[in-house]
Amino acid sequence: QIAQGQVKELKIVLKTDVSGSAEALKDALEGLSLDEVRVRVIHSGVGAITQNDVLLARASDAIIIGFNVRPLADARQFAEREGVEIRTYRIIYAAIDDVRAAMLGMLEPEKKEVVLGRAEVRQVFSTSRYGYIAGSLVTEGKVTKGAFARVIRQNQEIFNSEVVSLRRFKEDVKEVTAGYECGIGIKDIGDLQVGDVLEFYQIEELKKERL
Repeated sequence: QIAQGQVKELKIVLKTDVSGSAEALKDALEGLSLDEVRVRVIHSGVGAITQNDVLLARASDAIIIGFNVRPLADARQFAEREGVEIRTYRIIYAAIDDVRAAMLGMLEPEKKEVVLGRAEVRQVFSTSRYGYIAGSLVTEGKVTKGAFARVIRQNQEIFNSEVVSLRRFKEDVKEVTAGYECGIGIKDIGDLQVGDVLEFYQIEELKKERL
């Protein structure tokens, strides 16, 4: 799954003051793994953070976490030049919280469909630029240019695309609210009939706030 890009991976080079801390922190960090984001400690060791650690992190696209240790001066300078992130901690829970926050940044946002409104097709026109145009009455909510539209016929969805043209009389408009008539152009539509219902919606992304 990781090779196919379905699972993201946060790679960590871990350096600690004693081996017991390395084992405990490695288990705690990898235990944060989720279906969408996997945490993997690709190397753990004892002692100061060295240039070799930075080289490994750079080659593996990893971050370096130090627990009760500091980077050597040359390693810190090398990391700054190479854009490798080094984070050092004295409290194990602070390290865990930061890694959890990094994972949140890697999680795909949840997507939510928000219905904007509905319209009934009263007339069908054909144009060279947009193909079929739905002469419609907005019956609920509103229709906005750029929204998604599904075409419903006899309670079944037959087409789904984007509103690319929206006009009232002969003027282009950005939205039309309930009770008003308008001409609606839907991208690539090939079948449209009087009596079809158009349902308009947009997709909102909800950032995940906690694990």
